[in-house]
Amino acid sequence: MTRYLAPVLTLAGVPAGLAITGGDVDTIMTLTLAAWLAVFACFVRRSPRTVLVVSLLLVAGMRGADLVGSGWAWPATAAFVAVVLAGGLRFAFVAGGLALAYGIAWDGFVNQDHDGTWALAHVGGDALWLAAVLAAANAYLSTRRWQHEMALRLEQEQRQHELDARRRRAEERVGIARDLHDVVSHTLAVVGVHLNVALDAFDTDPEEARTSLRLAQDVRGKAMSDLKSLVDVLREGPVESLDGLDRLVEQVREAGLPVSLNEFGERADVPAPVATAVYRVVQESLTNTVRHAGAQRVVITLRYAPASVVVDVQDDGTAPETVIDGHGIAGMRERVAALGGALTAGPGKAGFSVRATIPYGGRG
Repeated sequence: MTRYLAPVLTLAGVPAGLAITGGDVDTIMTLTLAAWLAVFACFVRRSPRTVLVVSLLLVAGMRGADLVGSGWAWPATAAFVAVVLAGGLRFAFVAGGLALAYGIAWDGFVNQDHDGTWALAHVGGDALWLAAVLAAANAYLSTRRWQHEMALRLEQEQRQHELDARRRRAEERVGIARDLHDVVSHTLAVVGVHLNVALDAFDTDPEEARTSLRLAQDVRGKAMSDLKSLVDVLREGPVESLDGLDRLVEQVREAGLPVSLNEFGERADVPAPVATAVYRVVQESLTNTVRHAGAQRVVITLRYAPASVVVDVQDDGTAPETVIDGHGIAGMRERVAALGGALTAGPGKAGFSVRATIPYGGRG
C-alpha cells in the first residue's frame, strides 16, 4: 500500500494546493500537472533523483507558460521526500535551491505582471514549505537510522549475553567436573578404608565390622546427595527470567519506539523453559519491529493461564505482503514448537503481528 501513497497524495495535493494559493488558472491544466506528477511519483523508489529533476522541469515549464499560477517547488514534494529518504539530502537541497532561484528570476524579471516584492513573497512561501519538508524527512530518516542502530545494538547485546552465559556455563562445568572428581575420589577412598577394616574385623570383631560398614554407608549416602546436587546444577543451567522483560522493553523505548507491556495472570505460574521461550519470542519480535517495520507503537500482551501462556506482539508498522521465515521467525517457531506450542506471524490489525501459544502443566 505504501507504494501508492506518494502518487495518491500528489494527485490530491497538487490541485488542493493550487486552489489554496490561487494558482488554479485552468482546471484542466491543474489536473494535467497533478496527473503527470502522480505518474512520476510511481517511480520515486526506483529513481528518486531523476523523478525530482523531471518533476521540477515540468512544474517550471507549466509555470513559465502560465498554465498554472503558483508553486515552483512544492508540487514536487513527494519527490523531495523520496530523495531525502534515499540519502540525497544535499541533492534535494541543491535542486530545490535552483528551482526557487529560477522562480525568483522568472517572477521578478521575466514576468511583467508582478514586481520583485510579489516574487519574493510567493517564492518565500515555497522556500519555507521546502525547508519544513526537507527537515521533517531528514528527521524521520535520522530516527529510522537510530532505531536501526539500536536494533543492531540489541542483537549484539543478545549475542554477547549468550556468549557470556556460555563462557560462565563452561567455567561452571569445569568447576563441577572438579567437584565430581573430588567427591567420587574421596568417597571411594573413604569407603574403601572402611570396607578393608570391616573385612579384617569380620571374624575377630563383628561389632567393629558392623560399625565400619555403617560408616561406609553414611559416607556413600552423603556422596550421593552431593552428586545429586551437582547433577541438578548441570541440568538446570541459566535461563532468562520474565523479570528481564521490563529491561528489554525499556531498551526499546530508549530507541524512540513507544512500547506498552500488558500482563494478565501470574508470572510465578510459568515454568523456566516456557519463561525462556516467552522472553525470546518478545525479544525477537521487538528486534524485527525496530529494524524492519517502521512502526510508531508496539503493544505486548501476555496472558498467563493455568495451563498455557499466550504471547501477542502487535505493531502498527508496515507488514510485508509475503512473510518469509527468516532465522528470527524460524527460531521462534522452533523454540515454541519444541514445547508443544504454536506460533503465527503475519499482517495484523494495523501492522505486523506475532502470536504464540505455549502450553505447560500448570501448578499441581
